[in-house]
Amino acid sequence: MSKKLRTIIYVALLSTFIASVTSCVNEDEPIEEPRGTITGTVTDGEGQPISDVEVTLAGIGEEEVSVTTGGDGNYSFENVTLKTRAVKFSKAGWLTVSVTVNPEKFDANRVATADMTMIFASAKISGVITDAQNNNAALEGVTVSVGVAGTVTSGSDGAFVLENLIVDTYTVTFTKANYKTVTRTVGESDFVNGVATLEVGMGSNEILRGLTTVDLLDADKWYYNEYRGGRNADVYPRWDWACNYMSALDFQGAWQEQNEGTTLQIRNNEEDRSNPADLNVFDSYVYGSKLITEENKILSLRLSTHNADEANPAYFGVQVVDLSAAQPTAVKIGENRTYGSGSYADFEFDLGEYVGKEVVIAIGIYRQSTGDYWKQLVLRAIRFADKKVENWDWLPGTEVIEGWKLTQETVRSTMAHTKTSFTGISPVNGNRDNYVDAYRAWRGVDHVAAEWFFVPLKKDPEVFPSEGYLIKTRNTPEVDTKVPEAYLYSKFSINAGSNQLTLSTRNFSDNFTYFKLTAIADDGTITHLDPKSTTADEAIAAEDGCWKFRHGDGGAGNPEGYASFVYDLAPFNGQNITLALGVYNGEAESGENKLVIHQIDLN
Repeated sequence: MSKKLRTIIYVALLSTFIASVTSCVNEDEPIEEPRGTITGTVTDGEGQPISDVEVTLAGIGEEEVSVTTGGDGNYSFENVTLKTRAVKFSKAGWLTVSVTVNPEKFDANRVATADMTMIFASAKISGVITDAQNNNAALEGVTVSVGVAGTVTSGSDGAFVLENLIVDTYTVTFTKANYKTVTRTVGESDFVNGVATLEVGMGSNEILRGLTTVDLLDADKWYYNEYRGGRNADVYPRWDWACNYMSALDFQGAWQEQNEGTTLQIRNNEEDRSNPADLNVFDSYVYGSKLITEENKILSLRLSTHNADEANPAYFGVQVVDLSAAQPTAVKIGENRTYGSGSYADFEFDLGEYVGKEVVIAIGIYRQSTGDYWKQLVLRAIRFADKKVENWDWLPGTEVIEGWKLTQETVRSTMAHTKTSFTGISPVNGNRDNYVDAYRAWRGVDHVAAEWFFVPLKKDPEVFPSEGYLIKTRNTPEVDTKVPEAYLYSKFSINAGSNQLTLSTRNFSDNFTYFKLTAIADDGTITHLDPKSTTADEAIAAEDGCWKFRHGDGGAGNPEGYASFVYDLAPFNGQNITLALGVYNGEAESGENKLVIHQIDLN
């Protein structure tokens, strides 16, 4: 072999060896992750620095570390890997808040700035948790959480306190191993002197299909004695889609809004057809909590059926849950009923044994056989009175004012409302063909049409204007300032803190709108109220306690533009008062004069 060839082979082998060694060295050496700094300033709502705030940095796979702000409100985390991190800010007496820092927030110098404004918070949510599986003994070790705003654990006495909150709406979650998780909602009105109190039972058994005792404690209240469903205008305007709001109630299982009524259905998807027959547990139902009195103890159902006949009827009934009982159960009112016709019929159920109690009432349909069993119970009306109600009749009794169709018996047995703020703005719009989602959305915003009772004596409303829920007059020569064209009513317990009503409203065109707020005491005393102040462009006292006004400003994006009418309810302190807000035809043939309800507040 020549010397030159030997040299070439040697150099090649040496290069291979060096490359191999270099490769081994690179694989063994760790790759240094880029690091940076997260810094910021914590201030209050006026821009003043807050000292002694605990700032906690956390991330997936990263050790949690904390620092404290100085007198200048500044904090800093050095030598931080450039990964997504959560930065939480907490201090006694202030609302705990957090912010996420992503790698993209680091600048060219690898510095991420996360400033925070904190809100002074002295409100609390407190309460006691009991064990329904252990004679309601105090339940220790329950995790109580309102998310980033706070998490605590109940003590040996079952008590818990969530502190450093603002008065706001919270979803409170209660969790413990081997217990069903419980969720409760606390609204602004639940805070009294800055404290909201909850009593929570965990571990209860299912009472109605899918609902435990704990669930039923939060049942919607059926304040009123009539609920109407369906789209058809059989007797216009009272029985019309724009006036019938049964679909805003709480339904469980399969249901649908139809022309003929709000319809409970047997769950009949392919996987449901293997469900066993059960004539004791509702397959689908609607439910609510109602105070039963001598004047509303008879429940009347106006209904029909689909996919049923006399030979193969739908099976249905009413069940009551008395939550004050030692062991609440669902109790049938009488025997199961059957019906199989597309024609309406009226059925009655006697709730007399529950007079004086607020109970949960469920109206439902039963699965009578397994397999492809498809039946529908069409609810046109749910009505409560001291006797059976039939056909398209109004509730029976003595009218408080002639022509109003509102009876003294109904006023006395209407439940006092627990809420004090109501909107007329619908978060979802619709029309006769697609209003169900809109009506369901009312449940989350305390919409006035879902929370007050609407009485269309002569005219239907406009449900979805962007300016608010709208009641109006006919274009008619009939002048009447005593009987409204349409009105809403609700009952309230008047006391300090809830003895001033503010109506936010507007109208349209150059015509006056005539309206009136009337207070009705349980003893039948009638008082037509004058506002103590108003911001309307023009407002004048009119006949029979009406006021007429013109004000064309205000909209969903312009809430400050509405006129306000403020009423003093202090003379009724200590009383339950039914308030009726109606629109009147004060001028002949003046078009459809409209009262837009943007907001109603009691404070």
